Amino acid sequence: MTRASHSTAVSLSYRQAFMLTLKRDLIIAFRHKDEMINPLLFFVIVITLFPLGIGPQPNTLAKIAPGIVWVSALLATLLSLDRLFKADHSDGSLEQMLISPQPLFIFTLAKITAHWLLTGLPLILIAPLLAVMLHLPEQSYSALMLTLLLGTPVLSFIGAIGAALTVGIKKGGVLLSLIVLPLYIPVLIFATSAIDTASLSLPYNGQLAIIAALFFGSLTLAPFAVGAALKVSTN
Repeated sequence: MTRASHSTAVSLSYRQAFMLTLKRDLIIAFRHKDEMINPLLFFVIVITLFPLGIGPQPNTLAKIAPGIVWVSALLATLLSLDRLFKADHSDGSLEQMLISPQPLFIFTLAKITAHWLLTGLPLILIAPLLAVMLHLPEQSYSALMLTLLLGTPVLSFIGAIGAALTVGIKKGGVLLSLIVLPLYIPVLIFATSAIDTASLSLPYNGQLAIIAALFFGSLTLAPFAVGAALKVSTN
């Protein structure tokens, strides 16, 4: 890093460092649209296959719809995690972030936010259309949207820890899955439970509160864990 670039980095506020990293990741993603679209296509295709395989019976599809949507969202997020830090590690950008005077959690928080904007947010927007195909009861739609809105960021935060731990490993996708999938189980259980409860017109505030707690817990702790994992993986 040159003296000029070092001085520029020192003068950046936390907000400016966050926004610059977020903008950089979004620009790179829009230049590689195939990597951005693949998780969304995977999400749509997996959900579309269930009515074809099980049959078009509305009662059967409505009963398993919460699980189908959430397992598909979980796998689509997992599909996109492997590249979260790989490109930065390959071109040396990751090392520049590690030696930057700015706190590492600012960069990791920005990168995880960009990952959610590119992966989680499109899933949330298209989920209601796919829920119609699965005959999800109308009273469950608000629960579906709220669980996805709170739960998909948790998937990105937890997944980023696994991605950071495997960033230096070639073909580490299988190891990443083994690390991350068990940690996704609480989100999957409480999210599907909330949607099932809503379909019976019962209150689901308890399940939603637990997912919200997981969200705020991962929001405050995961960026630090990701930073520590990156330092371990790159040394």
